Amino acid sequence: MRPFVFINAAMSADGKISTHLRKQVRISGDRDFQRVDRLRCEADAIMIGIGTILSDDPSLTVKSKELQKERLDTGRGENPVRVVVDGLAKTPPDADILRKGAGRRIIFVSGSAEVKRVDALCTAGAEVVVAGKPGESRVDLAAALRHLHDTGIRRLMVEGGATLNWSLIDLKLVDEIYVYIGSLILGGSTAPTLVDGTGFSNHDEALSLDLVSVEQMDGGFVVKWRVLQ
Repeated sequence: MRPFVFINAAMSADGKISTHLRKQVRISGDRDFQRVDRLRCEADAIMIGIGTILSDDPSLTVKSKELQKERLDTGRGENPVRVVVDGLAKTPPDADILRKGAGRRIIFVSGSAEVKRVDALCTAGAEVVVAGKPGESRVDLAAALRHLHDTGIRRLMVEGGATLNWSLIDLKLVDEIYVYIGSLILGGSTAPTLVDGTGFSNHDEALSLDLVSVEQMDGGFVVKWRVLQ
C-alpha cells in the first residue's frame, strides 16, 4: 500500500521550473500561491528531493493562519509532515525545513549515507529512515511510500524537483499532476524541466494523462491531469 501521490509544480511556457543556474524564480502570482497553500493544507505530507533543498531551501509550511487553524481544528498539526528524499544525507542540519514551523520531518536516506551526517540530522530533529539496500546510494521510493502509508500518510504532495518527479513517474507511483504554466520564457538547455531523468524511449512507454481541468490564473493557467496507469 502507498499514499495517493500528486505532483504540483510551476513552469515557464517553455517547460522550465527554474533557471539554468538552478535558482528559484517567480513564475506564478498570489492566487496560485494561495492555491498551493490550500493543496498543502489538504495533504498529509509534502515530499521534495535533496536537489530542491540545496537550491531553494524551502520550509514547506502552510503559510495562511486560517489554513493552519483549519488543520488544527480537525486534529492535525498546523503543517503536513515534511519529507526529504536524500540518498546520501546531504540535507544541511540548519535547513529551513528543519528550523521553521512545527511538525514532523522525515528524511529518507540510502544504506550508503554517512553515519555522522545521519546523526547530525537526528540531532536537528529529523526522523531519518533508511530505505534502500546496503551499498546503494539511492533511496528506494516504493519502500519509502510504503513506510509513509504505514505511519498514516494517505495523501502525499510532491513539490519536486525534476529528478524526483521523473523517478516517481518512472516507477508508476504518481496519481495526479498539477502544473501552473506561466507566461514567460526562461530558456537554457541545462535548465531543469518539469520532469528530467532518463526519460522514456518511445511513445509506447510514455506516461499517458487524462486532462481533468484548465483554469486561467495570474496571467497563466493551471492544468490538472489524472495519470492513466
